[in-house]
Amino acid sequence: MAGRREYRAAELAEAAGITERTLRYYRERRLLPPPRRAGRVAWYDERHLARLRTIDGLLARGHTLGGIAELLTAFTEGRDAGHTAELLGLREPRPWVEERPVRLTPERLAAYFADPASADLAAALEIGYVAVDGEELVHVSRDLLEASAALAGEGIPLSAMLAAGRQLRAYADALADIFTGLLREHVLPEILAPGHRRPLAAEDVRRLTEALERLRPLAKKAVYAEVSLALDRRLDEDLTPDT
Repeated sequence: MAGRREYRAAELAEAAGITERTLRYYRERRLLPPPRRAGRVAWYDERHLARLRTIDGLLARGHTLGGIAELLTAFTEGRDAGHTAELLGLREPRPWVEERPVRLTPERLAAYFADPASADLAAALEIGYVAVDGEELVHVSRDLLEASAALAGEGIPLSAMLAAGRQLRAYADALADIFTGLLREHVLPEILAPGHRRPLAAEDVRRLTEALERLRPLAKKAVYAEVSLALDRRLDEDLTPDT
């Protein structure tokens, strides 16, 4: 525990801006990890404070305590319907997956973004950018984390980036549909055919992995060029004087 600040219950409640009664209630609802016990004294640390701030942020976004409990359990145990199990290392990633998660402490995440607000952490949890794994946080992608930190360094608030991220994910899913459609129709129809649910044979995995290694960079290059052209068009429209 060296180097980590610890709090008694009253100190933790004060730091989180809640009452001791609320703290006890959260403990009874199992919204917090168990404290460290030293005799009859319960000691809390920064992970408990971070969890309380996350709960506060989720409540502010309209979540109920029951929903928050389910959300935190899903992220902690990797049971969400998307990629959290793999993100937390509970499932072996497929060999064709390119983005890799990064584990970091709450303090390290704060260093990336000059101490992000609890509402921002709650939003990142909700979107699926970040998952909780015990005392650590796991970000879905090192590249995305570093790009977000660089944008924050340019003066864009993290809350604005997260709001944009929601939109960007929807567009990214649409782009992925386009490219997987091309793969399904023209490159690997026997593997990616609609309704294909049988486990992939080793040869299928090899072919799919090799195809994506060839085609993913080309897809990214095409998307980059289209976004660059679109930015130019939009700026030209915004900067062209009205006639």
